[in-house]
Amino acid sequence: MTTPRNTALRLVLVRRVSTAKQAVDGYGLPAQKADGQQWAKRQTEPRVRIVHMVSDGDEKGGKSGTSLLDERPGLMEAVEWVADGRADGILAPNLDRLARELTVQEAVLSYVWALGGRVFTADHGEHLEDDASDPMRTAMRQMRGVFHQLDRGLIVKRLTEGRTAKAAKGGYAYGAPRFGQVVVDGELTDEDKESAIVRTMEKWRDEEGLGIRAICARANARDDMPAKRGGKWHPTTVARLLSPEARESARQQSAAARAARKEAQRRERAARLLSQR
Repeated sequence: MTTPRNTALRLVLVRRVSTAKQAVDGYGLPAQKADGQQWAKRQTEPRVRIVHMVSDGDEKGGKSGTSLLDERPGLMEAVEWVADGRADGILAPNLDRLARELTVQEAVLSYVWALGGRVFTADHGEHLEDDASDPMRTAMRQMRGVFHQLDRGLIVKRLTEGRTAKAAKGGYAYGAPRFGQVVVDGELTDEDKESAIVRTMEKWRDEEGLGIRAICARANARDDMPAKRGGKWHPTTVARLLSPEARESARQQSAAARAARKEAQRRERAARLLSQR
C-alpha cells in the first residue's frame, strides 16, 4: 500500500498489557499511547497520523503476548481497519506489544503485509516486508522476537522456581486457600470463624458419629455456619473439608480438568488456523 506524496500515513495504534498489574504499575496503556503519539509527531517523511487506537487487556485483566491474532480483539480491529482501507498500517510501541512469541509475531506481520499494510514500532520505525535480496532484514527482526520470547520464558521460569521453593519450605505458593485459612502477607494463616466451623463439623463427626450428609444438613439449617462466600454446604464440599484424601483427590481431578481444557483450546486454535488456509 503506497501513500500519495504530502498525504499523512494513517496508522492504528496498537497497545497491549499482559496482566492487570502491568496495566497499573508497569508499561501501561497510557504510557504506550504517549510513546506512540510522540513517535508519530516526530515523523516528517512520510507524515504520520494516528487515526484510531485499540488495546488488548486493561486494569481488570491482561492479554497474553502469546495469544494468536484471532484471540486479540484489539489487534483484530486494527487489522480490519487496514483491510477496509481506513488505515494504511499499524503502529505499536515495540514488537513486544504486538507479540511475545516469535511465531505469533511473524504471523501478525505477514497478515498485515498480505493486506498491503505497513507495520511500524515507536522504538524502531518501519518493519519492512521480507525481501529475498536482503535476508539480514528478516534475521534481525526475528532476532528481536527471539529475545522478547526469551524474556517471557525467563519471567515464567523465575515465577515457577519461586513458587516451588516457597512450597518446599512449607509456605503458601499458589492457589485459593481452603476453607478455614486466609493469606496474610503472603503466608497462610487460620481464619478464626471458618476454623471454628471446621472444628464444629469434626466434633459432630467424631463425637456424634454423624455422616457427611447429616453434617451438611445440620450446617445448612443454621445461620451461623455459612459455606465459602456465604453459600450453602454441599456434601462433596464437606467431605473435602473433613478428609485430606478427598481434598487431594479433588485437587488431582481439578488439575486433570484444567489440562483437558487447555488441550481442547489448543485443538480448537489449530482447527481455526487450518480453516483459514
